[in-house]
Amino acid sequence: MSTQETTEGAPGARDVRLVAPGFAELTIRPEDGCRISSLIINDLEVLRQGDRYGSFPMAPWCGRIELGQFRSFVTAPGGDDGAGRSGGARHQMPINATPHAIHGTVRDQPWRTASVDDQSASFYCDLTDPWPYRGRVTQTFELTDDALTLTMGVESRGDSFPAQAGWHPWFLRQLGPTGAPVQIAFDPAWQEERGVDHLPTGRRVEPGPGPWDDCFGMPDGVDVTLTWPTQLELTITSGARWVVVYDEQEEAVCVEPQSGPPNGLNTVPRLVTPIDPLEVSTTWRWKRF
Repeated sequence: MSTQETTEGAPGARDVRLVAPGFAELTIRPEDGCRISSLIINDLEVLRQGDRYGSFPMAPWCGRIELGQFRSFVTAPGGDDGAGRSGGARHQMPINATPHAIHGTVRDQPWRTASVDDQSASFYCDLTDPWPYRGRVTQTFELTDDALTLTMGVESRGDSFPAQAGWHPWFLRQLGPTGAPVQIAFDPAWQEERGVDHLPTGRRVEPGPGPWDDCFGMPDGVDVTLTWPTQLELTITSGARWVVVYDEQEEAVCVEPQSGPPNGLNTVPRLVTPIDPLEVSTTWRWKRF
């Protein structure tokens, strides 16, 4: 059984720490975007350390939005997209990855702790400016001896709006100073062709070799295995159909399960309504060598 502790973090913040005795320790920082700041497995830290690293939630969108702009959608018979939806107002998000907006807003907000027990913790934050709709994002963490399960929900508190949710973990390329580099194994059905603006062009192509900063389609659910030879195998699964893999940095690799592709608020909008929230989960399961 896990045990839970709270420890002082940065000034004005409290970290939440879950511990599976002898196997895994998880530290969550609610005041810092509800990011995971540390995951230690068998005495090995697996996440890159630093204020912008660890693993952070992405909502109410994932990856980049083209020029930081998206359109709301209203339901109308027939619609203009063949699915009963018509384009509504255009909204501008702050540009933080020139010329685009990237990774949502909740990673920059303080979250509130809803509950903590020996094996799990739950948190929430309300969507606020610059996001133009009232809503709430929730996140739960469940730690066992050999797995971590994360679940995120996006709820509307008024009008319907398009949304996405996912996670952006930074896994260390090497575990410890003498560890071998991580190996990435997965079998996507397609790769979203990436344009010079780092956005999908709309074409699906055969998956190509790395290095990657690319989005892949896995229609049966995300399934990616990271292997640090002689040390650890960690498999990331999710019911989500898209995953971004980023391995262009020397220090870390990212495997990001998400509910839609980059710029998906514009290209494949998933409406969140007061009676139909968005929910996505991912499980990281590990095996020690």
